[in-house]
Amino acid sequence: MDKITESGLEIFAWLRAYPLSISVVIITLVLLYYYLLERGRGIKLSQRFRSSLFETQSKIFLNASQYLIMGERDLAIRELQNAVELNKESLDTYFALGRLFRSNGEIEKAITIHKNLIAREGMNESVRLSALKELAIDYDKTGFIDKAIETYKDVLKINRDQPDVVKSLCRIYEDLNDWDQAFSYRQMLSKVGTEGQSETLSHILVEKANKLFDGGQFKEALECLDDAFRYAPSVSARMLQIKCNLLFGDKDSTQMLLQELLKQHPMFASFIFEKLAVFAANLPEATKYLARYEELKTYFLSLPQVEWMNSQSVFLARIRLQKIDRNYQGAHESFLKWLEQKELQGDAMKIEYLKLLIELGEDKKALMETKNFLHSLQASSTRHYCSQCGFNSDDIFWRCPQCHQWETIQFRWKV
Repeated sequence: MDKITESGLEIFAWLRAYPLSISVVIITLVLLYYYLLERGRGIKLSQRFRSSLFETQSKIFLNASQYLIMGERDLAIRELQNAVELNKESLDTYFALGRLFRSNGEIEKAITIHKNLIAREGMNESVRLSALKELAIDYDKTGFIDKAIETYKDVLKINRDQPDVVKSLCRIYEDLNDWDQAFSYRQMLSKVGTEGQSETLSHILVEKANKLFDGGQFKEALECLDDAFRYAPSVSARMLQIKCNLLFGDKDSTQMLLQELLKQHPMFASFIFEKLAVFAANLPEATKYLARYEELKTYFLSLPQVEWMNSQSVFLARIRLQKIDRNYQGAHESFLKWLEQKELQGDAMKIEYLKLLIELGEDKKALMETKNFLHSLQASSTRHYCSQCGFNSDDIFWRCPQCHQWETIQFRWKV
């Protein structure tokens, strides 16, 4: 049974690795189907000619498939070009050739093929729509963003029920930080797609609110934040609410929100204070804001031991804030309290402990701990990674720069 499962996984991996090869094989099967269909209908071609045509096309597609499997894209392209010369009415061949040109970096040739398909007379709407989508992808891959947007929108004018096209527009506008358009197309995606978009819509509204804050439009920013909470009480929305409370001096609400956030999302403890500190730079009343921020830090560091001993992330946030304030002795006492009940868990805590020992001049102890740590070190060099695609970064992100998914950040405790 395990061998069967293993074989199935190998086949699945191959299918994912060679999508173009699969396309070529499918086209070959389609040709076989039409050949049999034509024979049944008795098209007025000699049996000998039809057989010869089919055999030639089959051989061409099988050759192209083999070349793709071997990684010889140029030879595969040559075979498909031969197939087009043999039968200029085979639209599937044109689509396969266009995709192959695009994957091979020959975008101009792909664009030419897809434009010619769109301009063909007598083309049915389904084929024209497919060609238009391929053209939009060509522009997208090449970096012709304006043309890509325009072409994607042309697709939606013909048929709005296109989740993949709407997703592409969402990605583009989010990359451009055009949060109004990003919000609009995320709303559309919530209607035509199968996945809920509430959390993402909340994040987008928070990004828009941050932009308004930076521009000094505080009233509009607060309205935008209220809208974000209506969609979902996302972590980013709660963090922005804390910033607003600090800005307007609402001390009690700030402390209450911080407590709630730490209990529900302890992994974001360090993240919270990093974001709050950065926010102060562009504020007109930065001095007052920073003073309130320091008060919030003091409140966090004064929390009873039971509040921070149950979460490694909250503990590390405490240690890092104490070190920023050069309170190395207080950080050491926190470590000693932790070690009374638990061991150092993960490389992140071990590294923080080693740095602290060095700062305190505990060289011999630091050397001993370093030797033990290096012996067992199995870590990445980054603090965060994306749970969807594995993207690594020391920077904090709400939206993954690689796969463009929202709120997929994970904290690597081995760092």
